[in-house]
Amino acid sequence: MGKILYLECNSGISGDMTVGALLDLGADRHVLEHALESLGVGGYHLHFGRKDVCGLDSYDFDVHLEEDGHEHEHSHEHEHSHEHEHSHEHSHEHEHSHEHSHEHEHSHDHPHPHSHEDHHEHSHAHQHGDGHPHVHRNLFDIYQIIDRLESNDRVKELARRMFRIVAEAESKAHGLPVEQVHFHEVGAIDSIVDIISVAVCVDDLGVDDVVVSALAEGHGHVHCQHGVLPVPVPATAHIASAYGLNLRFTDNDGEMVTPTGAAIAAALRTRDSLPDSCRLLKIGMGAGNRVFRQANVLRAMLMETSHTDAGADNGEMALDGQSMWVMETNLDDCTGEILGFVMELLLEAGAADVWYTPIYMKKNRPAYTLSVLCRREEREKLEEIILIHTTTIGIRQYPVARTVLARKRVTVDMACGPADVKVCTYKDRKFYYPEYEGVRRICRDTGRDFKAVYQDVRLEAERKGL
Repeated sequence: MGKILYLECNSGISGDMTVGALLDLGADRHVLEHALESLGVGGYHLHFGRKDVCGLDSYDFDVHLEEDGHEHEHSHEHEHSHEHEHSHEHSHEHEHSHEHSHEHEHSHDHPHPHSHEDHHEHSHAHQHGDGHPHVHRNLFDIYQIIDRLESNDRVKELARRMFRIVAEAESKAHGLPVEQVHFHEVGAIDSIVDIISVAVCVDDLGVDDVVVSALAEGHGHVHCQHGVLPVPVPATAHIASAYGLNLRFTDNDGEMVTPTGAAIAAALRTRDSLPDSCRLLKIGMGAGNRVFRQANVLRAMLMETSHTDAGADNGEMALDGQSMWVMETNLDDCTGEILGFVMELLLEAGAADVWYTPIYMKKNRPAYTLSVLCRREEREKLEEIILIHTTTIGIRQYPVARTVLARKRVTVDMACGPADVKVCTYKDRKFYYPEYEGVRRICRDTGRDFKAVYQDVRLEAERKGL
């Protein structure tokens, strides 16, 4: 059986709404808080609560920014506060004018009393080593923060991918290389927390596939310090175009899909449609803050389907909904350094797998075949990386079907500390695969050999029947 996450974006999508919906589905809040603490980033505190939206009980998650000892009302205008060669500096005063549909008009203005205060909890970030309010970071600075995250590689890769999607969209919108796109410190904190929170929660829920509905968007414009932007804002429009996200325009005034929300949808989506049948396990609601005619919530559904489901997609072969593509090219004049660098770029950009196969080409030249496994919507972006960073002049592409076992991650408590184990299921059989990082840490701490530790962790997981 496999778990499918369905995001129903009838009121658009933003970072905080997505985190709220995932927490409402059952993602572990304590796991999330521990992960965020490990980043060493301060200058904010978290809000966890419940909220009534058009009679629907919804999870209200928010990031409250702090600067110079004062709390700032959190508005996701900071999602657009990207600085380019410092030519568009944004002032971060206590009064903001950039209106966004999900992150503004907060009913939880914490400097003032709240009638439901007993229902709301806050978590404070205590590390302030990175809390300098006027530091600017580029994408690779953000990657260094993500590298500090105490979580598995899947979470880190997903977080890096979401941030890269935003940075690429901003670079297109402003006509600058990705490395010249800078995130203002205050705006970056908001995006860092939202994006990493989504990655941690999706992993904690053990999701195998994600389906995203059409994204409802408003109309009109939004105000920012350097002008007026049309809705959808340029970064959101670029993400929707590059990743094939469907937009459904409504008569609501203002922005309903933020760049972070669009990046989350683009990075998480693994299939275009739900299977013909599946079992609904749980529903989560993430609250927005603007008032629309419809309930301003992001509804997330956790579903279960069998591995025998076949969902053909646009004529492609599909098994368990996993219709994939293979891209290949032969390289006989690339150095080993180039090949290694290209593999890193492709994996960071969302490739499911990358590998090299030794071959011989014409004139008996030793060479390599570069193979990339990816989803249909990622081909253009990955193709660009290959064409720019290698010497190839052509790429072969063909669809493949992939069978994927249902899987989840569990933690085994060993005498020398916890270790993560991937548990895969096929029919009535279970397979236990200890994760590398946990085994590596135990080996370094104890001096034991890798094979012995790996076997002990696997046997302990089997013994507990996780």
